[in-house]
Amino acid sequence: METRTARNGEVEIAYEVFGDAGRPLLLAGGLDAQMIWWADGFCDGLVRGGFQVVRFDYRDAGLSTHFTGRKQAYTRDDMLDDMNAVLDAIGWDSAHILGLSMGAGLAQFAALRSPQRYRTLTLVNGLPMDDAGFGMFRHIRFPGPFRGALRRYGTSRDEQIRMLMNVMRLTEGRFHAFDETWLRETAERCLDRRTPDPLARRRQMATALRDKQKFSLAEIKHPTLVISGLADPLVKPTAGRRLAARIPGARLLTVPDLGHGITPHHWPLITGELDAHAR
Repeated sequence: METRTARNGEVEIAYEVFGDAGRPLLLAGGLDAQMIWWADGFCDGLVRGGFQVVRFDYRDAGLSTHFTGRKQAYTRDDMLDDMNAVLDAIGWDSAHILGLSMGAGLAQFAALRSPQRYRTLTLVNGLPMDDAGFGMFRHIRFPGPFRGALRRYGTSRDEQIRMLMNVMRLTEGRFHAFDETWLRETAERCLDRRTPDPLARRRQMATALRDKQKFSLAEIKHPTLVISGLADPLVKPTAGRRLAARIPGARLLTVPDLGHGITPHHWPLITGELDAHAR
């Protein structure tokens, strides 16, 4: 798979394209997640479902430009401009967008800030971003994302692989685990692409929490599909219900055995729902 680069000013955004033609679909992943956590098999399935698919590394992740320090180093608009830069680099005037977790939040802002660039929204296990700042935490399961927060890891390669695997396991539901071979191989690839920087997660989180721009989900006019995993160990079902209730015409799909991430068991379901939604 060829990794390409889009530019937003001085910032380089790494991305990869699956398929030579089809309905354009941009995949926006979770907090501090490298694009390869969107499994090749899932992307290939979307291509077979009629999409041309692009996954990308956020700034401060993977092969894209990295920043330093503990404080907010960029704004939400910068991250949205990065997404538009990827569309420009491919030559897409507009695209469907599938956002998972933090990516679902960015998709909401993208639809409001650049409505002409996005055709439909599919929001998987995302938070309603009009619950500004710490109001979003009402939709978080505790200890949820904070499980293992005090766990310490060594600096060796094996320890860092174990850390990445454990972080991903935090997103599992009660019913379907990630394939352990794929999980280890992807963690190894992540280390080969970039040395983990725990401060990157803080910088991205600071961008989400410190942006005080006010808006209403009722302003989103795009056809929207909200997918909520009832077995999500991180986000409560209230988040999906609020999103679907506040975005005009949005459809809510609840999946009883879906966790926070998308395991292979659910690839056919998600692909089929995306196909129907995009049509």
